Amino acid sequence: MNPRLTSPPSGGWISRREMLQRICLGFGGLAFHAALATEGRSEPSGAIAAHPLMAGVPLLRPRARRMIFLFMHGGPSHVDLFDYKPRLYTEHDKPLPFQERAVQFASRGNLMRPPWGFRQVGASGLWMSELWQHLPRVADELCMIHSMCETNVSHGGACMKLHCGDEAFVRPSLGSWLSYGLGTENQNLPSFITICPSSLHGGVNNYGAAFLPAIHQGVPLGTPGYPNTPAKDAKFNYITHPHAGDRQQKLQLELLRRLHEETLGATGQNPNLEARIQSFELAFRMQTAAPAATDLSEESPTTRALYGLDDPETENFGQMCLLARRFAERDVRFIQVSHAGSLKFNNEQWDQHSHLEKGHALNVRQIDKPIAGLIQDLKGRGLLEDTLVLWGGEFGRTPTAQAGTGPRGRDHHPDGFTLWMAGGGVKAGFRYGATDEFGYHAVEDRCTIHDLHATLLHLLGLDHTRLTYAHAGRDYRLTDVFGSVAQKILA
Repeated sequence: MNPRLTSPPSGGWISRREMLQRICLGFGGLAFHAALATEGRSEPSGAIAAHPLMAGVPLLRPRARRMIFLFMHGGPSHVDLFDYKPRLYTEHDKPLPFQERAVQFASRGNLMRPPWGFRQVGASGLWMSELWQHLPRVADELCMIHSMCETNVSHGGACMKLHCGDEAFVRPSLGSWLSYGLGTENQNLPSFITICPSSLHGGVNNYGAAFLPAIHQGVPLGTPGYPNTPAKDAKFNYITHPHAGDRQQKLQLELLRRLHEETLGATGQNPNLEARIQSFELAFRMQTAAPAATDLSEESPTTRALYGLDDPETENFGQMCLLARRFAERDVRFIQVSHAGSLKFNNEQWDQHSHLEKGHALNVRQIDKPIAGLIQDLKGRGLLEDTLVLWGGEFGRTPTAQAGTGPRGRDHHPDGFTLWMAGGGVKAGFRYGATDEFGYHAVEDRCTIHDLHATLLHLLGLDHTRLTYAHAGRDYRLTDVFGSVAQKILA
């Protein structure tokens, strides 16, 4: 069939295809080309709304409406931060009394005591390292998961497993699955925003849609890179059209919509084309909504201080956390904030194979006050009860020191580590699971990455066994054929 022809204002005839090419500029063009590049050829196998970002009806009773993921890139050490193990102090520099895992990232030495002491905090008595000076004031909001396990021993595989549920193949990310399953309650902003993402260890795949419709992929605030974009410079790329004003863009969109509607009678519904046009329309609406959402100048001095914006050491991550709150109150479904460690210290993220004492101390100082401020601010605004906050990295660190010379550090450790949640329907001031007396193996209420994903989806009202997408001859889901909800943490 020949493309329908239309007459442009300047006269002459152009095809519909040429019309699309001419207006593929600015942020809308970027979204449009992304849709073309990653278009899935299958249809959803579940009852998903016809509009790809229309708010869906959860299959379960949702405890949370939105989620903020505070990603600590590199692997923070659970035994130095949250998982108190007295035997590491009493048996410092002795051999581990059992055999280590066969597959290791680096060679390992004897047991190593934490450089800091631990104390119990809050009415709940959660254990925290003395490194934390601000987080203890919100300890009674936290749900500690001390039994995370079964991820990859290398950064790339572990990051992809945590974000996408698979360590070897490109799969849709957690945020994309939530966008696909639930849509958005704000039609003027993306359903999934990632703030200052890294380009390492999976890079864009960690917030990509893979074979889901491209409109569900994460939209970066700040160009992905390593090191991460400073928060003060983070912006949505191509948010303004280089040549056309608002009125001209609106006319272009109206014409594109009319052209599409005229073809429906002859060709029937075309969901993929409809999604592309909607990406144009979202981009147009974002030109007003996005600058307002990212404008921190309207925040009070008290709020800015709460997040640490008055301190050069906490300002960068504080801005990211404050942006996350602003997106959350505008009902963005999934917001990721990535902390890639200190640029002042070896550029190592949380990956301290050596110099652990300096590296972890500096990293904690950068995030401690902003995270505590975020939780306090969400609670004060009535947002914490339906906003699920998740904190953690792709794995923990070994209770043994890494072998070698120089200031001591720890190797990657996927066999038992800690993440924590807050708000969004989880028990507050609660400890779930446990590692052994050295912090090595998860031994009580083991929680795999698939179990974590099943639990997160459940809290947001989705059954992980029913949230599927047909692709390449089979139904896919975030949890593959695994995963169980951690019922004990549900409030």
